[in-house]
Amino acid sequence: MAARPFWSGHIQISLVSFGVKLFPATEAKSEIRFHQLSRKTGERIRHQKVSASDADGEGPGEKVEKDEIVKGYEYRKGEYVVIEPSELENLRIPSRNTLAVTQFVDLKDLDPEFYEKPYFVVPDGDQQTEAFTVIREALHSTGKAAIGKIAFSGREHLVAISAPPEAKEDTPAARGMMAYTLRYAEELRKPADYFSEIKKVSIDDDQLSLAKELIKRKAAKFNPEKFTDEYEAAVKELVEAKIKHAPIPQEEAAPKSGKVINLMDALRQSVKSDETPAKKKPAASEKGLSLVKPAKTTKATRSRKSA
Repeated sequence: MAARPFWSGHIQISLVSFGVKLFPATEAKSEIRFHQLSRKTGERIRHQKVSASDADGEGPGEKVEKDEIVKGYEYRKGEYVVIEPSELENLRIPSRNTLAVTQFVDLKDLDPEFYEKPYFVVPDGDQQTEAFTVIREALHSTGKAAIGKIAFSGREHLVAISAPPEAKEDTPAARGMMAYTLRYAEELRKPADYFSEIKKVSIDDDQLSLAKELIKRKAAKFNPEKFTDEYEAAVKELVEAKIKHAPIPQEEAAPKSGKVINLMDALRQSVKSDETPAKKKPAASEKGLSLVKPAKTTKATRSRKSA
């Protein structure tokens, strides 16, 4: 583990305190990097920091060196108060070095929209491992997450600490803990502002039954390793073609669909197309499936299925 910790400090639960280190659990894997070029000369574009105006207050600004730049807060239009880096570093924020747990919550009560970024949590040295392990096992057995706040990257973050999800006992993956930065409630937009205009419709029982069957047949345990970034692969193919002056790959046109079919027919055909010889055909007594006779497959239908 050669990487430097992103944050180090203490987790404090009442009178229990132990040192930990946080490491980012994600990393950017994209190998594609673009630079800005001049279309006219083909040379790279360099960006410089310049003042808004010259010394006389008119005309283009002058180049400003990095060590001459400070942070400023605009408290009134065009008027700023300068904040020095040392002043920010000396802010009295207890959570800068200590995550004080304020409560425990059920993991199932943390809605997905609150999760922001995951981190690995490890004890900061062998002497911290005993308390670390006891708390981890307690969180695992109770299905709880510890909630607290820590300050880094210019703000105070709400954080949830939990045992690794679905990690097998007595394996390296089960020895640590996970930390998740959470969004504050004020950062989330109200769903009603977007969903309230959706028209209310009545649900047909037969359609719902077919939809459930379709979900059931395609249900499987999530395996993230099965998914890759196809966009990056396409960009690499484009770059390679341009380097070799080969024809540029073009997106294939979507096949023309046949005449529009209603929702019931679409559901029925979807369920039918997902059948395999190894699967037993649904019995006549199964609700919903026995009420609709499969349509005859036509050339147009095959085109829709391939779409």
